[in-house]
Formats: sequence, structure tokens, C-alpha cells
Amino acid sequence: ERRQRTRLVPRPSAPFRAPPRPAAAAAHLAPWRPGSDTRRAAVVGRGAALRLESSAAFHSLVIRDGGMLVFADRPRGPPITLRARYILIHDGGELHIGSERCPYGSRATISLYGRATDGAAVEGFGQKFLGVGRGGVLELHGRRPRSWTLLDKTLYPGGLRYGPYSSEKRWGSRGLNLRILDAGTARVLAAARFDTHLRHGECGRLRSFLAMQPPGTVVAAAVGDSASRSLTLETRLLLRDRLGSAHIAPGGEQPWALVGILGGDQPSAAEDKREYHGSGTTGLAVARREFLTYDGTRFTVTAFSGWIKGVPHNGFKVEASSGIILHLVDEVTSWLPGDRIVVASTDYSMHQAEEFNLLPCPECKSNQVKIDGSPLYLHIGEVIDGVDMRAEVGLLTRNILIQGEMEDSCYGQNQCQFFSFDTFGGHIKILRNFSSVHLSGVELKNMGQQILGSYPVHFHLAEDVDERGGYERPTYLDNLAIHHCFSRCVAIHGTHGLLVKDTIGYDTLGHCFFLEDGTEQRNTFYHNLGLLTRPGTILPSDRSEVMCLAIRSHVYGNYVPVPSTDCMAVSTFWIANPNNNLIANAAAGAQDVGIWYIFHRVPTGQSEGQYPEGQAEYTPLGVFHNNRVHSNFKAGLFIGKGVKTTRANAEDPREYLTVDNARFRPHQDADPEKPRVPAVIDGLIAFKNNDHGAWARGGDIIFCNSGFSDNGIGLTLASDGTFPTDEGSSLEVTRSIFVGESSNFGSQGGQNSYWGKGANGEYRTLPRNKTFPIRGFQIYDGPVRMVKCTFKKFIPTVDRYSSAIGFFMKNSWQISPQNNVSQILMEKSVGLKVFFGRSGQWFGNNDNDGDKMSIFHDLDGSVTGYLDTFIGRADNYLLRHPGCLTVPCWNGVMCTGKFAQLYIQARRPENLTLSIARAAYHSHPLRLQGVNRGAPYQQYQPVVMLEQAYIIQWDGRAPEDIILYPINFNRGDWLHVALCYPREAVFQVVADIYQRRTGMVHSVKRYLAAPSRASALNGTDEQLFYFDRASGYLFVHLQAHEAREGHSYCSQKGCERIKIMAHMYPGDSWSCDPNPFLERPAATQRPVSQHPAEPCRVCGAPQVPAVSPVCLHKTSLSFLLQINDTVFLFNSHGIFFVVVDACSGAVVSRRPEKFPSCVEGACAVLLVSERTYPENHNLCVCFSGSFAMLGYKGQAKPSWIKVLNHAGYRKAASLQHYVPLKLKEYQCPANTKIELCMQTEKQLMTSLTV
Repeated sequence: ERRQRTRLVPRPSAPFRAPPRPAAAAAHLAPWRPGSDTRRAAVVGRGAALRLESSAAFHSLVIRDGGMLVFADRPRGPPITLRARYILIHDGGELHIGSERCPYGSRATISLYGRATDGAAVEGFGQKFLGVGRGGVLELHGRRPRSWTLLDKTLYPGGLRYGPYSSEKRWGSRGLNLRILDAGTARVLAAARFDTHLRHGECGRLRSFLAMQPPGTVVAAAVGDSASRSLTLETRLLLRDRLGSAHIAPGGEQPWALVGILGGDQPSAAEDKREYHGSGTTGLAVARREFLTYDGTRFTVTAFSGWIKGVPHNGFKVEASSGIILHLVDEVTSWLPGDRIVVASTDYSMHQAEEFNLLPCPECKSNQVKIDGSPLYLHIGEVIDGVDMRAEVGLLTRNILIQGEMEDSCYGQNQCQFFSFDTFGGHIKILRNFSSVHLSGVELKNMGQQILGSYPVHFHLAEDVDERGGYERPTYLDNLAIHHCFSRCVAIHGTHGLLVKDTIGYDTLGHCFFLEDGTEQRNTFYHNLGLLTRPGTILPSDRSEVMCLAIRSHVYGNYVPVPSTDCMAVSTFWIANPNNNLIANAAAGAQDVGIWYIFHRVPTGQSEGQYPEGQAEYTPLGVFHNNRVHSNFKAGLFIGKGVKTTRANAEDPREYLTVDNARFRPHQDADPEKPRVPAVIDGLIAFKNNDHGAWARGGDIIFCNSGFSDNGIGLTLASDGTFPTDEGSSLEVTRSIFVGESSNFGSQGGQNSYWGKGANGEYRTLPRNKTFPIRGFQIYDGPVRMVKCTFKKFIPTVDRYSSAIGFFMKNSWQISPQNNVSQILMEKSVGLKVFFGRSGQWFGNNDNDGDKMSIFHDLDGSVTGYLDTFIGRADNYLLRHPGCLTVPCWNGVMCTGKFAQLYIQARRPENLTLSIARAAYHSHPLRLQGVNRGAPYQQYQPVVMLEQAYIIQWDGRAPEDIILYPINFNRGDWLHVALCYPREAVFQVVADIYQRRTGMVHSVKRYLAAPSRASALNGTDEQLFYFDRASGYLFVHLQAHEAREGHSYCSQKGCERIKIMAHMYPGDSWSCDPNPFLERPAATQRPVSQHPAEPCRVCGAPQVPAVSPVCLHKTSLSFLLQINDTVFLFNSHGIFFVVVDACSGAVVSRRPEKFPSCVEGACAVLLVSERTYPENHNLCVCFSGSFAMLGYKGQAKPSWIKVLNHAGYRKAASLQHYVPLKLKEYQCPANTKIELCMQTEKQLMTSLTV
């Protein structure tokens, strides 16, 4: 950390921890009005107990030796601002603003000033800081408003469902220009122009056009140039009678504008005109009127017409009325006019987060606020397709503000090559043995520096800060708003037991909520929000691609970093030790990752030596519950990888703390000899992440009750349980939802790169690229399991593949045949259940070893329709048999049988391509490149069918040393293997059992040469091999003799293996016949088709009601309403009402109302009602076309009310919504019983299609 220009500060020889004195209880506080003197080094020392009564400015302020400074709290008085280059509290010094019991009610500001080039740094703290040393007390307690909540109603661009509308014309728009709008939605339905100036027939066309429009629609009219010469009396009367016009009269080039209701009277119309006097300028005739949508949004329609400097102008605007009201999930009466909020992105780009000021809103309910400005982007406020995509809304304003005073632009050595703005902000630093630190209700702005150790809030090597460290009142940060800062949000360094709660980190540089050295444990992050996390320069993992390539001062020699692997890891939550708790947090947009669990093989930095090598990777996970990750580029959640823990050197020239490899494998007490402790990821919501919703590498990680939607790849489980890594480990996902393309279509702009057609033909934002192959669940390595999961809306398009289940692309390693799925629900909206890839973009040649070996086991047939079926790639003849079924669109094949793996190590040479074929399909060998080419051993691991014969050849002379391992074999499973060698080779063959963890070998047995092939392959307990010099094949019988347990790939006694050492002479011929097993027919396998699966009634995520899409024909008249699993159909003209109890979710009434005289289409109404409602619905309404409504009968007006009304020629009206039951506003009886299948949120799933 920065130490130049240091100035020593005296410190006590022993820790000092006096109990803090509550500010309210401090006796005889002396009033203090020190004024402003920026040269004064103020000290509040022994015996001083001061109450700051007015603003003050110093060079520095030191509070020590029991001195106390308390900010006066006078809500009606002027705000108090304290300015200083630094403030240091130590040796019993105390600074109080408010208290826990009595939060500060006025406005207070601590403003830290100074440039990086000014003055000397204070040892241990640096410059421009608020510091707490040994024995120091910092108690800052402002008002605690609700920190953040969620949108409860979607906020559309411009505040309107169909967005704002604007059109302006000059020349070329002569005549009457009209716009037709739906008054209930503000949607422009039609636009037309009628040249009633020169063309006589246009009046008839105008009358016909208006006759087609249903009564009650909004009509906006504006004259362009001139419209009166051919305007007939009949048409004028029509405009007067149908639109309520009072001014449509002869007038040559008279500007005229009108906004009215079709069929309305004159008082309902807004109308304006101007006289044309030949000067060429009339000004604008402007007609403007306000309307109210079905869902309560006020909007304004404006029409204008006029002449300006001889040029005609006319146009229209449709926009939300001034002050858009946001509907929020929680009560926010603590948010005040003038406060500033941020609404998070709900799209792929974090840059769609938007800030607004709050306006006075006397009409708002307790969960509503009114904002200034107009949103540019779509912000979702709904649960869509079972996944909660509601945007976070955070309050950035607090009544206690700590800020850095900034220059207008970057200067000096502040990384100005990367930042145009000043990044030398203030910072708060707390050292060990402080007496008491609690911050609540505080805003931090312009804090942090692009210097190691200078962060907005930094606990530096403070060790245990809860009861374990002797603190009766455990340390916490509560309800902070950290925004527009220059280096992290909260840095926890060598500190344990800290509570960070209800804190916002917005628009910051580098990792936001940051654990530094890998030792930090028992910290709890509860209900925090981080968004717009940008790259910084401090650590390699903070850096962007440009920064990574440019910053090379700490690499060895001329090494050029590789940005994608060395850097580019900036994360909102950077969790360097798994033993920390993350509960109800939201990572709503980072340049790279939302939440990253990273592993330090050994402690780094100033914590070196505090735990043994590898301990963090074995440490069990703390609580992970109900966290949300979205709008991140690389991944929402990433579990895996580590940091480089050695300095740059000739052997490894990469910079210290560069991103490196590590794998998570939790065990009890972090001891690999003790039982495994599964890491549970419970309730993760991951949506609109460009690459991955979540990625997990390692062992014993379980995802449950989670939702993945609109990610490039929903979830990748990369298990570490394949040979030769973490034996017995596995990964699992259960009771979770996967959605390919939801109805969250997103918005263009805000650095969203890709906009194209979705599967339903409508335009939407897209992840990664228009052609990127979307996958819901991606299998990598193994074993992985998927149980009781639901998939929906994975439909390929002409541009891209989209599959529910896929595989890691360009995979050079192995995949375990123990990967399995069961109780899976594939909804009808899934067009491609499984996809093995094809040669082309993204997949390359699709010819790597892992690509060819992709496989999983459908235990119950819930994916394939056939019980106990393995699914592999179509061209893998190691798996196939005559009873398999090929599925061309999957590029896959479904087979029955028993499958395992043959692990082959080869040495001398180590760069050969292996060719392996099953004897039954010897003309279809599989060629494997292997991994670790050039390493001491080359490794291959084909998936094989058991109790079969296999042929192994090489693209050169056979290796001198070969080891065969039967992997995932159960006791008694066997293979016959023939290996090609030069005909003069001499062999030594040994069997043993290898204990992988200890490296010990036991049960060594030497093989003897058999007199015949039959005797070598007869499966007896004799260890025999046979070499046929005529064919060049060495034959061995490979069999597992010991029992295997659980997910272990080897037996309980170790890994059984056969070692073949061959002595070969130079120049020996090594070509062999294609098939030495011609006389042995393949064992008969049962056909897949003999095992059809029964319909599964318990498949899918139990918290997700299954909603089947409805296909409508244009010639049919139909209506479908589905409530959870109950379907209602209606097939005649009229309106169909279904009434549901808002407290219990029970259907209490359903009835059709037929109005054949005025209703041309089918209409649907779902009313969620209070307990009391009239028996008869007194309704008189006429609809044409398609209409669907989700309404509420009662005193309350919930935000989920929805209405859709489409003209008869448009598409069907379709609504789908999760309706919350038993809200407080429904006034339900306390004993109401709700019988729903949802686990976490009581909601009613409704689907209406007309």
C-alpha cells in the first residue's frame, strides 16, 4: 500500500478498547463553533467533549485521548459540513453523528478535500481519509430509510407500455394527418393522411377510415400545409359530430389541431387553430389532452400544426404525463421528494441502470413514488415465466453524507490513460483494536482511490470484529449508499464477523464488496445491492482488456498478459473464502461477474501464512440463500478458479494475484480426510447474463429452488469428480427452472450489442451474438445430476440453436457416463431438448475428444420418453448398437446398455493420436487426441460399453508404457482389450491398486503370458495376457474385482489398473489388422423402444405451475384461461368472467356474458376479488376483436392489474402473470388457508389467451 511521503502518528504500545459513550448520554457537551481555517491542525483531546454547532473547515482533525466530538442535531437548523484533508480517531477518541437509538435527523456532511500531490501521507492511512485507529470510536447513525426494493409494475421506455410516440413533418404532409390511439394503453393503432386540399375523393376515404374505428378511441388530427379546399360540408359535419370539433371551418392554409375521443362531445375535445395572414409565420396551433390507461398511468396526447418562416409544420406526441409513478413491492414512505434513486437494468447491459429524482406526490400510495424525467429503457416489474425479474430500485440519498471533493478532470499519476475524471476520492479506513465502529444511514459519494488500500469503507486487518473479538456490540455497516466511487465499495481485509446489511454499491470501479487475502471468514452480507460495477486498475482481476495489456510493471520480463484468463474478472461480490454468508443480495450488473467465489491456495498479501496450503478450497460454504444475479457480462454466479499466489518469475512470469486455477471441494473442518459437506446454492435467481447464469467447478455443490432465464447458458456444472481429480465428488441441480427466451424482450441501447428476432418472430435483445447457441443446462465433465427441473421456451431459429440441455463446446477433456437426469419437465415450448452441436461457428470442427464423448443418462425417460436410456452423440460407435434410436435434430443417439470409462495413460512417446473401436463396429473407430500432450503421460478417457471387445491402435509406434484403468466399473464389470504393437515386442504386464491420495500402491500381481487368446480372455482370476505375433495384438481381460461406492470412479480399496511395459526394437513394423475379434459376435442389447416411460406427474420444479401454450387458428374463435393447473375454455361471442378469491386462490365464480349485438370477438376477464362481491356483475361494455383483463374487485388497486385489447385483425390477446395472494391490502382474515404449490412466494399463476 502507498507509503511515500509518510508522517508518523504516535500509537499506544498495547491495544486500547474503552467502551464507547453514547452521544445522547454524554454529559456537559460544550458548544463548538470553530469556523473555517484550512491551515489549522485541530485536535480534540483529553477532557474535551464538544458539540459541533456549525460548519467548520480544518487542515486536519485528530480526535484522541478520550476526546469526543458530537454533531449537533437541529432538524430545523442549517446543515452542518465538516471539511478536512483528513480526520483521524484513535486512543479513545470518539466521533458521533446520531446514535442507534436516536438516529440523526438533520443533514450532516463530512467532506474530504485535497489533491494526490498535496502534502504528506499519514502512515497506515494515506491521504484524504477518515481513519479509525486503536481505541477509536466511530458512530454514524442517520435516518434509516428503506435501502432498496423491487419494482412491482413494469416501467416501460417513456413510462408507457408501448413507449412514447413522436412524429413531425414539414413538406410532404399536405392535408389532414390523423393518429388513432387506444385510450386504455396509449398505443398508436393507426396513422393516415388525407389530402383534402387537392383531391376530392379523399373526403370519402376519410369518412370510411373513421367509420372503421371503434367508439372511444383517441383521435389526434393536425393540418399539414393546407386541408380545406376540397373538404366537403359532409366531412366537416362528421368531424364536428364524431370528434367534437368546433373550429373545423374554411380557412385556406389555416393551422388546426385537435385531440378528442371518437364519438365524444365538444367539451371532451382539445382543439386549437391559428389564422394565416400571409407572413409565412403563424406560430403553432397546439391541442393537448391527458388520458388515463387501464393500469392508471397518465399520458398526454399532443397534436400541433402551423407555419414557421414559410415552412409548414405538423406533428404528434404521445408521452407519459409529467412525473411517472413507480409501483414498488415495499412501503417507501421514508423516501422523500428531492431524494435520488437508481433503477437497475433488467437486460443484458448493466448500463441500462437509470437514475431519477423523486418528486412530491400527494396522490401516491405508501408503495409508490413519482420520478422526474423519462426512462430510456425497459425495467421489468413482474415474475415472468416463473422467474422473478423485477428490477431493483435503490435509494442513493442519506442525511449523513461523506464525500470526497473532486477536481474537474483527471490529473497527475491517477491512471489518466484510463479515466478522464478525477479518481482521487476520500476513503474510510478502520484498523485493528478499534473500540467501536457502527455506520448506518450514511451516504458515501466520490470515495475511494485507484491506490491499493484506499477504499470507500475499508476494514484493514481488523481480525474478529464480533463477539469472538471481544465486541459486545458486533461491528456492522447498515443502510449505506455507496455510489459514484473510484475503488470498490466495502473492502474486508483480514477481518472476520462483520455484518454488511442493506447497503448499496452503485457505479464503482473494481470489485465492489471485496474480500482481500483469502483469510476473511464469518462475514455476512445481507440484503445488499450492487450494480454498475466497472473495471479498475488495482489488481489484475479488476482490469479490463485494455488495462490488462497496458499495465505490465509487475510481470516478469517481456510477458504479455492474456486478458481473458489473467484479468477481466471484476465482480460485484468478490468472495475470497467460502466461509461467509450471502443472503438476499442482488448483483445487478458488473462488467464481468455478479458473485464470484474465488480461492486462494494460500493466504496472500499481509495475511501470508495464516492457513495451510489448499485450506480455502476445502472450507465448507457459508449460507447462500435467495441471491439474485443479472445483467452481468461473463456470469451471474461463478464458483471456481483462484489467484496466483507467487510473485512473477522466470518459470511463471504472470503478475502476482493474476486469475489462476483452483477448484472448490468442501469437507468437514476443511480436512480432505473427513466427510464431504455439500455446498448448497439455494434460491439463486439468474437472468439476462450475457454468457452464464451460473458456472460451478468443483465437487459437492447443489443448486436448488433456483431460476435461470434469458442467459447465454443458464447453468454449467463442471464437476471435479472425473478421474484423476476429486474422487467421489459430484454436482447437482434440483427443483429449478430454465427459460430460454422469456417475454422480457429488453431494449435497444445502453451498450446492448445484439438485437434480433426471437423464436416467436418478435425483436429482442440477445446474449453474446445473434448466432450464439443458447443452452439451459450445460454438462461438463461429471458426474452431474439434474432432478425435478422444468424447461421452457428453448426454440431454435434460423440464426441460432437453442436447446434445453447442451454440452461444453470445444471440449478436449472427458465426460462421465454417470451424468444423469430424472423427473424433468420439458414444456411444449421446448423445441430442442438436447443438442450435441454441429461443425460450424461456435462449435468449430466439433471434433475434440470431449465433444465426441458427450453423454448423459436419462434415468426415468423424462427427457427421451424411454426408461434407463443413455444419450450420446450420433457418430459415437463406441456406444451404438442395433437397438439404439437416432435423433437427427439432436445430432444424438439414444441407447440402452451399461457404460463406463477406460482411462488410458501413455508414455514414450506422449504425442500420439489414439484410435479406439468396438469390435462390432471396427470400421467406425474414434480418434482421440488426448490431453496434456508433451507431458510425462498422455491421457485418454473414452466412454465404453461394458462386456464388449475393443481395439486400440495409434498413429505411430505404440507407447512403451501404457496404463489401463477401469473407471466407473462396478465389481465384475469387464472389457476385452486388444492393443496394437510391433510383432517383435516383449512385454511385462503388472496389475496393482493405486491409492491416488497417498500415492501408495498395493496388491501388485504380475501377469503371465497365456498360451492362447481364449485363455487370456476367459475371465478367470488368473492374471494372463496373450500376444498374437501374427496379428500384432496384445490381448488383456480388464475387470474390476473390488466394490465401488457412490460417485467414486475407483473401488473402495483404490484404483485398479493394468500396467503394460513393452520393449520394442527400432524399425519394427507396427501396423495391425483392423479387427482381431472377427469370430466374436457382439452381445445383444435391448432395443430402446421396448422401454417407453410412463407419463410423469411429479416431474418438474414443484414451485413452478406448468403452463402449456395454446395454438390458435385464425379461423377459430377460442378463449383459454388457465389458473395454476385448471383450464377454462370458452368458444362463443361474449365476455367470460372467472372470479378468484384473493386470499385463498380458490375459483369462486365463473360465468359467460353474451352480447351478440356488439361483441365481435371472444373476451376474457379474470377478476381477483375480495371476500365480498355482488352476485350479479352489472357490466355494460362493448368490445371488438380480442380482449383480456386481469382485474381486482374491491377497494384496493393492486399494481398487477393488466388489460390487453387488440383489434380483430391483430394477434390474440395473451396475458400471463403471477398474482400475489393474501397481500395486506386485501384485508384477508388471519386464518385464511392458501393451498398452492409455490414454496417461497404465495402466488397465483394465471394465463389468459384470446
